[in-house]
Amino acid sequence: MKPDKRELKQIERQFVVALTEACEAAKTEVPGFCWLTHDSGANQFPAGLRVTWIFDTRANLEQALVDGFKQHARAQTLAALEQTGLDPGLISNCLQFDSEEACTNSQKGNWLARLAQIRRIRH
Repeated sequence: MKPDKRELKQIERQFVVALTEACEAAKTEVPGFCWLTHDSGANQFPAGLRVTWIFDTRANLEQALVDGFKQHARAQTLAALEQTGLDPGLISNCLQFDSEEACTNSQKGNWLARLAQIRRIRH
């Protein structure tokens, strides 16, 4: 049986707690990592889930990816999915990476516009 809206909101809150733990750990371990966010777009949670890991600069993001951060982010996001009982298969399309610098340069710091743009580009 599919969860109702109330149950989905509870699952999403648990997912946010798990992601927050991953975020706080990454801030201390990964140079330039700042924060992460999640959204579900028009598809609603969890079907359209996107988790965006955000760095301060494009250079720090690129260096982190060279150093294997994508695998780390994937593992942390997968753990959050599993911890909250969400389908681990969601991981295949949910990871994104970006930088504060890119948002400032293209959307003048408007993250809602930036995330919407990234979502359109990926689909």
